[in-house]
Amino acid sequence: MPSKKLDFKAGQYVVYPTQGVGKLVRVEEQTVAGQKIKMLVIDFERNHMTLRVPVERAEISGLRPLVSMKKMDEAIASAKGKADAKRMIWSRRAAQYEENINSGDPMKLAEVVRDLQRRTAADTMNFSARQLYLRALERMAQEFAVLHKIDLDSASDKIEDILGVPKEIDLNAVDVDDDEEDDEEE
Repeated sequence: MPSKKLDFKAGQYVVYPTQGVGKLVRVEEQTVAGQKIKMLVIDFERNHMTLRVPVERAEISGLRPLVSMKKMDEAIASAKGKADAKRMIWSRRAAQYEENINSGDPMKLAEVVRDLQRRTAADTMNFSARQLYLRALERMAQEFAVLHKIDLDSASDKIEDILGVPKEIDLNAVDVDDDEEDDEEE
Protein backbone atom coordinates (compact mmCIF):
# COMPACT_ATOMS: atom_id res chain seq x y z
CA MET A 1 0.00 0.00 0.00
CA PRO A 2 1.81 3.15 -1.16
CA SER A 3 1.66 6.13 1.14
CA LYS A 4 2.74 9.72 0.88
CA LYS A 5 6.41 10.13 1.65
CA LEU A 6 7.19 12.50 4.47
CA ASP A 7 10.00 14.90 3.63
CA PHE A 8 12.18 15.79 6.60
CA LYS A 9 15.32 17.93 6.58
CA ALA A 10 18.17 18.23 9.06
CA GLY A 11 17.62 21.06 11.54
CA GLN A 12 13.83 20.73 11.36
CA TYR A 13 11.75 20.27 14.51
CA VAL A 14 9.52 17.20 14.45
CA VAL A 15 7.05 15.54 16.81
CA TYR A 16 7.45 11.91 17.82
CA PRO A 17 4.15 10.94 19.51
CA THR A 18 5.49 9.31 22.67
CA GLN A 19 8.39 11.72 23.23
CA GLY A 20 7.21 15.14 22.08
CA VAL A 21 9.19 17.69 20.09
CA GLY A 22 12.70 16.88 18.95
CA LYS A 23 15.17 18.26 16.44
CA LEU A 24 16.10 16.23 13.40
CA VAL A 25 19.88 16.29 13.60
CA ARG A 26 20.76 14.33 10.47
CA VAL A 27 19.83 11.53 8.13
CA GLU A 28 22.36 8.71 8.26
CA GLU A 29 22.78 5.34 6.68
CA GLN A 30 23.28 2.31 8.93
CA THR A 31 23.86 -1.33 8.15
CA VAL A 32 21.45 -3.55 10.05
CA ALA A 33 21.41 -7.31 9.46
CA GLY A 34 23.40 -6.80 6.27
CA GLN A 35 21.00 -4.21 4.85
CA LYS A 36 21.64 -0.50 4.50
CA ILE A 37 18.87 1.52 6.10
CA LYS A 38 18.39 5.30 6.05
CA MET A 39 17.72 6.57 9.57
CA LEU A 40 16.39 9.88 10.84
CA VAL A 41 18.40 10.87 13.91
CA ILE A 42 16.26 12.96 16.28
CA ASP A 43 17.61 14.68 19.39
CA PHE A 44 15.25 15.21 22.32
CA GLU A 45 17.37 17.65 24.31
CA ARG A 46 14.90 17.91 27.20
CA ASN A 47 14.87 14.12 27.71
CA HIS A 48 18.61 13.75 27.00
CA MET A 49 17.73 11.18 24.37
CA THR A 50 18.56 10.47 20.74
CA LEU A 51 16.14 8.43 18.65
CA ARG A 52 16.82 6.78 15.32
CA VAL A 53 13.78 6.11 13.13
CA PRO A 54 14.07 4.27 9.80
CA VAL A 55 12.86 6.59 7.03
CA GLU A 56 10.51 3.86 5.76
CA ARG A 57 8.86 3.64 9.20
CA ALA A 58 8.62 7.37 9.91
CA GLU A 59 4.96 7.71 8.90
CA ILE A 60 3.91 4.47 10.60
CA SER A 61 5.62 5.56 13.83
CA GLY A 62 3.59 8.77 13.84
CA LEU A 63 6.55 11.08 13.27
CA ARG A 64 5.28 14.37 11.92
CA PRO A 65 6.35 17.96 11.32
CA LEU A 66 5.15 20.66 13.71
CA VAL A 67 1.57 21.82 13.27
CA SER A 68 0.81 25.24 11.83
CA MET A 69 0.13 28.24 14.07
CA LYS A 70 -3.52 28.04 12.99
CA LYS A 71 -3.81 24.39 14.07
CA MET A 72 -2.15 25.19 17.42
CA ASP A 73 -4.59 28.07 17.95
CA GLU A 74 -7.48 25.66 17.21
CA ALA A 75 -6.12 23.20 19.78
CA ILE A 76 -5.83 25.91 22.44
CA ALA A 77 -9.35 27.13 21.63
CA SER A 78 -10.54 23.55 22.09
CA ALA A 79 -8.80 23.40 25.50
CA LYS A 80 -10.76 26.52 26.53
CA GLY A 81 -14.05 24.67 26.10
CA LYS A 82 -16.22 23.03 28.71
CA ALA A 83 -14.77 19.91 30.33
CA ASP A 84 -16.23 16.66 29.07
CA ALA A 85 -18.09 14.97 31.93
CA LYS A 86 -17.24 11.31 31.43
CA ARG A 87 -19.06 8.72 33.46
CA MET A 88 -16.44 6.03 33.82
CA ILE A 89 -14.11 4.97 36.59
CA TRP A 90 -10.90 6.95 37.02
CA SER A 91 -8.54 4.16 35.93
CA ARG A 92 -10.27 3.92 32.55
CA ARG A 93 -10.36 7.69 32.11
CA ALA A 94 -6.68 7.89 33.09
CA ALA A 95 -5.82 5.21 30.52
CA GLN A 96 -7.73 7.18 27.86
CA TYR A 97 -5.91 10.38 28.84
CA GLU A 98 -2.57 8.53 28.67
CA GLU A 99 -3.44 7.28 25.18
CA ASN A 100 -4.34 10.84 24.10
CA ILE A 101 -1.05 12.19 25.45
CA ASN A 102 0.97 9.52 23.65
CA SER A 103 -0.88 10.15 20.38
CA GLY A 104 1.03 13.40 19.87
CA ASP A 105 -2.11 14.91 18.34
CA PRO A 106 -2.52 18.54 19.50
CA MET A 107 -6.33 18.23 19.58
CA LYS A 108 -6.18 15.14 21.81
CA LEU A 109 -3.64 16.86 24.06
CA ALA A 110 -6.03 19.80 24.26
CA GLU A 111 -8.82 17.44 25.37
CA VAL A 112 -6.71 16.21 28.28
CA VAL A 113 -5.74 19.76 29.27
CA ARG A 114 -9.37 20.87 28.99
CA ASP A 115 -10.75 18.01 31.07
CA LEU A 116 -8.13 18.14 33.82
CA GLN A 117 -7.38 21.86 34.27
CA ARG A 118 -8.38 23.67 37.44
CA ARG A 119 -11.23 26.09 36.81
CA THR A 120 -10.91 28.04 40.08
CA ALA A 121 -8.17 28.52 42.68
CA ALA A 122 -10.21 26.36 45.07
CA ASP A 123 -10.24 23.35 42.70
CA THR A 124 -8.03 20.49 43.75
CA MET A 125 -6.58 17.63 41.74
CA ASN A 126 -5.49 14.18 42.81
CA PHE A 127 -1.86 13.29 42.17
CA SER A 128 -2.39 11.17 39.05
CA ALA A 129 -4.72 13.74 37.47
CA ARG A 130 -2.15 16.47 38.15
CA GLN A 131 0.63 14.38 36.54
CA LEU A 132 -1.48 13.69 33.44
CA TYR A 133 -2.43 17.36 33.18
CA LEU A 134 1.20 18.48 33.46
CA ARG A 135 2.37 15.95 30.84
CA ALA A 136 -0.34 17.02 28.37
CA LEU A 137 0.37 20.70 29.00
CA GLU A 138 4.11 20.13 28.53
CA ARG A 139 3.57 18.33 25.21
CA MET A 140 1.39 21.19 23.96
CA ALA A 141 3.86 23.75 25.28
CA GLN A 142 6.82 22.07 23.53
CA GLU A 143 5.24 22.63 20.14
CA PHE A 144 3.88 26.07 21.12
CA ALA A 145 7.37 27.12 22.29
CA VAL A 146 9.05 26.19 19.01
CA LEU A 147 6.30 27.83 16.95
CA HIS A 148 6.52 31.07 18.96
CA LYS A 149 10.31 30.90 19.52
CA ILE A 150 10.04 31.07 23.32
CA ASP A 151 11.23 28.79 26.12
CA LEU A 152 9.12 25.92 27.46
CA ASP A 153 8.22 27.52 30.81
CA SER A 154 7.04 30.70 29.09
CA ALA A 155 5.00 28.62 26.64
CA SER A 156 3.30 26.71 29.51
CA ASP A 157 2.55 29.96 31.32
CA LYS A 158 1.18 31.57 28.15
CA ILE A 159 -1.10 28.61 27.41
CA GLU A 160 -2.42 28.60 30.98
CA ASP A 161 -2.96 32.39 30.77
CA ILE A 162 -4.92 31.97 27.53
CA LEU A 163 -7.00 29.21 29.16
CA GLY A 164 -7.57 31.26 32.31
CA VAL A 165 -6.11 28.64 34.64
CA PRO A 166 -5.73 30.16 38.12
CA LYS A 167 -2.18 30.56 39.38
CA GLU A 168 -0.94 28.32 42.17
CA ILE A 169 -1.31 29.68 45.67
CA ASP A 170 2.03 29.94 47.45
CA LEU A 171 1.38 28.16 50.74
CA ASN A 172 4.81 29.17 52.06
CA ALA A 173 4.13 32.88 51.72
CA VAL A 174 3.50 34.65 55.00
CA ASP A 175 1.69 37.96 55.28
CA VAL A 176 3.66 40.36 57.44
CA ASP A 177 1.92 43.30 59.07
CA ASP A 178 3.54 46.73 58.76
CA ASP A 179 3.94 46.89 62.57
CA GLU A 180 5.83 43.56 62.61
CA GLU A 181 8.18 44.76 59.85
CA ASP A 182 9.07 47.84 61.90
CA ASP A 183 9.80 45.64 64.96
CA GLU A 184 12.09 43.40 62.89
CA GLU A 185 14.12 46.34 61.56
CA GLU A 186 14.92 47.70 65.03
